[in-house]
Amino acid sequence: MFVQLAAKSLWSRKSSVLLTLLAISVSVFVLLGIEHVRYQTKQSFSQTVSGVDLIVGARTGDINLLLYSVFRLGDATNNIGWNTYQTIANNDSVAWTIPLSLGDSHQGYRVLGTTKDYFTHFHYGQNQSLVFKEGREFTSPFEVVLGSEVAKKLGYDIGSTLVLAHGIAKHSFTIHKDNPFTVVGILQPTGTPVDDTLHVSLAGIEAIHTDWNNGVPAAHSSAHHDVSNVDLTPKSITAFMVGLNSKMATFKLQRAINDYQKEAVMAILPGVTLTKLWSMMRVLEQSLRLVSALVLVAALLGLGAMLLASMRERRSEISIMRCLGASPSFIFSLVLIEALLITFVACIIAVVTLVSLLGLGKDFVLDQFGLMLTMNIFNQQTMVLLTMVLASALLVSVIPAISAYRQALHGSLNQS
Repeated sequence: MFVQLAAKSLWSRKSSVLLTLLAISVSVFVLLGIEHVRYQTKQSFSQTVSGVDLIVGARTGDINLLLYSVFRLGDATNNIGWNTYQTIANNDSVAWTIPLSLGDSHQGYRVLGTTKDYFTHFHYGQNQSLVFKEGREFTSPFEVVLGSEVAKKLGYDIGSTLVLAHGIAKHSFTIHKDNPFTVVGILQPTGTPVDDTLHVSLAGIEAIHTDWNNGVPAAHSSAHHDVSNVDLTPKSITAFMVGLNSKMATFKLQRAINDYQKEAVMAILPGVTLTKLWSMMRVLEQSLRLVSALVLVAALLGLGAMLLASMRERRSEISIMRCLGASPSFIFSLVLIEALLITFVACIIAVVTLVSLLGLGKDFVLDQFGLMLTMNIFNQQTMVLLTMVLASALLVSVIPAISAYRQALHGSLNQS
């Protein structure tokens, strides 16, 4: 009865109610949209690398090691000797390793030297494997596998040739033009730094530097020099990822690596360091939440103002209900139900609109921003937010409800 009567009362004032409904719908849409993007960004950020127990690199800060090994940001303070890598990789606790060699680029995109184990053991998200959109993994030194963003932005296809540049600047004067690489594979989008990376073999990295000394090509360097008889075993690598046979051995091996005497190396737990890195961006995260909350507060205040302003117009309506036997408490409750009904419908409109836009635009967001958004916006935080919105609407409507109560009470006193 309450709901039907509230709906009919709202319909009689449909113009002002519709504007209020739209305002609340937009504010709830912004609130849920920002929260969903924040949640998905955090999930994507924390799952940039999955299933890796340790990341080992030269002794530096843990965040710096994470940034250059996972996010391809910044530079390593030093490299790790190949012998050190093999010693740790041969530890009984180690199931697999992924060596990483950085330092070259192509038109501003990082080049990663690695092995075939990268395509087998590297995971992201919810333990998702890398998938080839086209082609295959590299099998010879001068083959390259492109991340989806590199292929898209630079217009490369299977069979395209490219040359790498020394260093990570977008425009480099030192080009490895003596040995071009052929594109043999393109990966599916992942929403991670993998999309912005060119992947070559460690042998390929060694091959383009065979006649280089201290980062400078030899004067006699000639185009297309033959490396078939050259030992392409790396002398050093930038870092490597480690997967263990048992999680129980993680801290023991980490301590052993950090105490390694023959070379200054360190091991970090990627999950712990990712959490630490995300916490550094908490100010931005909270600022976005504050903006969306203020938008919602403004809309709810508009709801309260609309209900309060309607009290003068509803004097006759309240008088009729009093004549029909409605108590002041009934009218008080009716105003609260009207506010809840408007807010509830606004929440439904906001949720349906957000889910629809996510379904239509998730591929565009992935292509343009590298962010993988799901259509499922319902999680514990979302339900808490929706409950808070309804509770806030109830709270805001108390003042108009008190006004209606007083009008009803005043009318009954006059009648008596």
